[in-house]
Order: sequence, then C-alpha cells, then structure tokens
Amino acid sequence: MQYRRSPDPSPIGIGIVWSNPTSPSHRAIRKTFMSEPAWSLHSRLKEDTIDIGDLPLSKVLVIKDANYPWLLLVPRRPDAVEIIDLDEVQQAQLMTEISRVSRALKEITKCDKLNIAALGNLVPQLHVHIIARRTGDAAWPRPVWGVMQPLAHDATEVQNFISALRRKIWLG
Repeated sequence: MQYRRSPDPSPIGIGIVWSNPTSPSHRAIRKTFMSEPAWSLHSRLKEDTIDIGDLPLSKVLVIKDANYPWLLLVPRRPDAVEIIDLDEVQQAQLMTEISRVSRALKEITKCDKLNIAALGNLVPQLHVHIIARRTGDAAWPRPVWGVMQPLAHDATEVQNFISALRRKIWLG
C-alpha cells in the first residue's frame, strides 16, 4: 500500500487516500495523470514577450513594449481560457501570484496605478496583464491597447528591470 494523490482534490487541499499500486483503479488514475495534454505558450505570446521565469502556477513574461512596464502571468494549464477553467485551488494560487507580481511591479516602478486584466480577445490562452500606469503616460486614463505603437526596450534597461523583478518575486 502507498499514498497517492486523489484525482479530484478538494478546494482546501489535496486528498490523500490508500491505494494498492497494482489495482486497476490505481493504474487508471496513473494513466489519467500521465496522459494529460502538455502545456505550451501560445505563439503570439512567445513573439510579444520576454520570459523571465516560472512561479508555482504561472509563467511570468515581460511584454516587448517600453511604453509601459507591462507583465503577463500565464497559468501553465492546458486548455485554460478563462479564470473559471482553473479549479478553486489554482484560482487562489493565481490571485496570490497576481498580488506578488503586482506589489513588486508597483515598488520597482513607483507607478500611480496598476491595471490588471484577463481579456483574451486576441489570444485565447488564459493570461493576466499587469500594467504599471502613470497619470502622464500616452494612454492615460484610457486602456493601453492600440494607443501607441510598441516601443523597443533598451537592452540594458530591460535587463535591469527583469533582474529587479526576479529578486522581488523570488525567481532568483
């Protein structure tokens, strides 16, 4: 007998049950976990971002647009389109990661306001935008989408920004 993870964990934690590893039910559960589809980052997000690391649930990305300090969190869950596609534990983890990244971004940029959104109108893969805004930026007070052409980052500045973020959000 050994411990195994319950296939349907409760919202308050992972269930632990006894199982015989040679039983048909154990083999079926193991097969289910092993055959889950692999997660990959949407091609548009790959093109438009710089990967800075992984939190427990989400990949953390910087948008390639120096007009605004702009991050994305992308939960590494196949077929997740909406926040409600995550189970309750994953939803709570996503909120924790949004809070951690938002605090770091606000501290680093000293911004006036944070915009946080999960739209997905062009890219169906679930992703959360976290954008540091200033009352004097080109789009203020409107949303940033479509206001300015993306501006390339200065290589040194973006590396300094990424290093500061990684330290603040415990990525290294």
